[in-house]
Amino acid sequence: MISTLAAAALALSTIVIPPVADPPPTGQITIDVVTVNGSGCRIGTAAVAVSPDNKAFTVTYSDYMAQVGPEARPTDFRKNCQLNLRVNVPGGFTYGIAQADYRGFAHLERGAKGTQKASYYFQGMSDNDQRSKTWNGAMSDDWQVTHKTDVASIVYHPCGAKRNFNINTELRVDKGSSDPKKTSFMAMDSTDGSIETVYHFAWKKCPKP
Repeated sequence: MISTLAAAALALSTIVIPPVADPPPTGQITIDVVTVNGSGCRIGTAAVAVSPDNKAFTVTYSDYMAQVGPEARPTDFRKNCQLNLRVNVPGGFTYGIAQADYRGFAHLERGAKGTQKASYYFQGMSDNDQRSKTWNGAMSDDWQVTHKTDVASIVYHPCGAKRNFNINTELRVDKGSSDPKKTSFMAMDSTDGSIETVYHFAWKKCPKP
């Protein structure tokens, strides 16, 4: 009996309790778009907004579409966007990204395929979390991708540092064996603001100096 209790105690002592993110700050959070580069987000076609509860921010594109077909230019098969953001948070807090939701619409003829790629990182830190997903035609429907990060693996902005947040995305359409007289496209844009890319914050309190 004693040995059984000792074994149970030892097992409990080795259980690792995962870290838990702190509640979001109540102070105002703003995001400044420092630079915008890429064929998928020409100046004036990307907008950023913070949710009222400080739990996420959204990016809305109005001219982000890759396509192949008779009316497409040779460079239209690939579109990309690089956003450099300055996230202004209340003192004493830092943030990471726990989840990113990407949405759009695709029309892919049979034999064609579309690919979405994305990554994000803090300035001066490695861009080592690149993810991608591919859809095969035929399809003509909304698409959605969710990138989740385990709580223990979330990378936080270093407390006391000033590093901008970089977002890199890409859309690519390959015609493959599809009919060259027909158009295939993949979009992450919305003229009415109904399609948004959502980045969900994870918050931590910085240690007091």
